[in-house]
Amino acid sequence: MIHLTLSDIFIVFLTITTRLTGLMMFAPFFGSAAVPIRIKTGMTILLTFLLYPLVSTHLKAVDLSQWPLLVFSELMVGVGVGIVSNLVFDAVQMAGQILSVQIGYSLVNILDPQTQVESTVVATFHQTIAMLVFLRLGIPLYLLRVMARSFDYLPPQTNHISGAFVQTLVHMVASVFLLGVQLAAPVLAATLLLDIAMGLMGKAAAQLPLMLLGPAVKSVIGLSILGVSLKFWPDLFSRLFLSSMASAENLLHLAN
Repeated sequence: MIHLTLSDIFIVFLTITTRLTGLMMFAPFFGSAAVPIRIKTGMTILLTFLLYPLVSTHLKAVDLSQWPLLVFSELMVGVGVGIVSNLVFDAVQMAGQILSVQIGYSLVNILDPQTQVESTVVATFHQTIAMLVFLRLGIPLYLLRVMARSFDYLPPQTNHISGAFVQTLVHMVASVFLLGVQLAAPVLAATLLLDIAMGLMGKAAAQLPLMLLGPAVKSVIGLSILGVSLKFWPDLFSRLFLSSMASAENLLHLAN
């Protein structure tokens, strides 16, 4: 039987809470600005109590001088998982911003309920659909399960932020631009082809009022293609979210 001192119990709670705090800060849904801080704090404390029996078995003695490094390493683990799991939403936001410019809605801003900042209509629409799919698939529960399992193969006080961990995290963040362009590709390609066609028409018939008709035509075509593509979004986002969870779990293995 393991006898824990008050200091040992404090260290266990410190490690669990710090790792979960990093997740709650950046993970989608949990890190949303629309969720009150007291709710996030209460959820973190509740999860800490639930995970305590699991983590206490991996307890090691830590000197007071090692606490700053312990807090930093545990926080980075949670932050890394939160950032990776949020990359799909960043790409969706970027795709919405690109399409807002292309179809002429870049000047129409509304309050994004997730970030509590003003964003374009198309970007907010993208974010809302992605969040609905995210919740429908139960990804938040899967994300919590990943964090709970991380204490098995990445015990507290043993992880270190290696070069592979940082390099992989940077590469994943850099992939947001590519993924955002891919999500916007159907509407982006159609509007670019329309711009070329209207440019040729303007050269062939200069009397056509293309400056007046162009934005309206681009808006109608862009929204039509966007509406058609909505049929494929649930399957597409389910693959992207599951891939991001696999990437987050792989990132945890690199920290070991």
